[in-house]
Amino acid sequence: MNDDHSPDATPAAAEVTTFPEPPRLLLQMPVDIRNMSLMVLAGLASLFVLSWAKAVLIPVMLSVLFSYAFSPVVNWMELKRIPRWLGSALLLFAILGAIGGTAYSLRDEAVAMVDSLPVAAQKFRNALKKSSGKSASALDTVQKAATQIERAAEESGAPGGNRGVMRVVVEKSSFNVKDYLWPGTVGLIALIGQTIVVIFLTYFLMLSGDTFRRKMLKLAGPNLSSKKVTLQALHEITGQIQRYLQVQLLTSALVGVMTWLALLAIGLENSAVWGIAAAGLNLVPYVGSLITAAATALVGFLQFGSLNMAMLVGGASLLIHTLVGNLITPWLTSRASRLSPVAVFVGLLAWGWLWGVWGLLLGIPIMMMVKSVCDRVDDLKPVGEFLGS
Repeated sequence: MNDDHSPDATPAAAEVTTFPEPPRLLLQMPVDIRNMSLMVLAGLASLFVLSWAKAVLIPVMLSVLFSYAFSPVVNWMELKRIPRWLGSALLLFAILGAIGGTAYSLRDEAVAMVDSLPVAAQKFRNALKKSSGKSASALDTVQKAATQIERAAEESGAPGGNRGVMRVVVEKSSFNVKDYLWPGTVGLIALIGQTIVVIFLTYFLMLSGDTFRRKMLKLAGPNLSSKKVTLQALHEITGQIQRYLQVQLLTSALVGVMTWLALLAIGLENSAVWGIAAAGLNLVPYVGSLITAAATALVGFLQFGSLNMAMLVGGASLLIHTLVGNLITPWLTSRASRLSPVAVFVGLLAWGWLWGVWGLLLGIPIMMMVKSVCDRVDDLKPVGEFLGS
């Protein structure tokens, strides 16, 4: 009997061992193209509405924030048996009076500071020219060569060289002050009108008290669990926004006082005005500190006439913003908000693109509201998880 086909006759084939292929793990992710398309369209429509209606939405959001910030004081006055309408009016008059009195007392220093900015810019430009020296650099050589080429092109394009070619000379229009006065006046009138709207809307929101909260609970439905979730979301929104505003006011006041003392120690004129400016610009994330440092450095160069002193003044302002922003603010805001730093940065870019400076001021409170709502809605919990830290 022939054993050529037996397993012992092919030892090489017997040594080959084959392992079964592991089963593939398939991730089931049902994607509804229709729902996704509707979500994309809804997002684009929301962005369009936010940009188109910013003239209305910005005053409303500012009024809501101010009402959140001032309501604890009004509630305390109401406990002291002061009517809510009277307490709200007294608080607004006190705040507006303090702002107006401070601006009036510092008006001379503010005018002097504004008048000195063009002179400071000119002196800074002259200092840069002197520091470059009289030696011709590579940039000057290229500029001279470009000038000579331009002259050669003009000579070749003279009427004698190209006959029948009409030369067109574009004359710049003369300066007309009306072209700049009218847009500035319109912008000032619009700003005053929006300020009045914010003041009255803030007063009415403080006067209403818990009226809107009770209406939201009524609209939540007859189910007790829905009312409980809505009440928790409203309490969380109120608490987070109030803590955030308190932290911002505290850190801004600290930045203003420290900037005033530092510039006063250096010997910079109008240091009180710059302290108030630093406190106000501290409310604008990321951008406010850079504006304050650049402006104080420019004014410091105007006063002292030295780039080293200008760098000292600007560096002191930037150091104060950095210390407060990196040490004190994160410690105070650890309980005020639970937003991710990446989400905050991206959100500020988006809101700044939509609303400009107002978007930088209102972006974080709006994201706090969105996160509080998303954490309590099952379909929106992924959004809240993305925004959270």
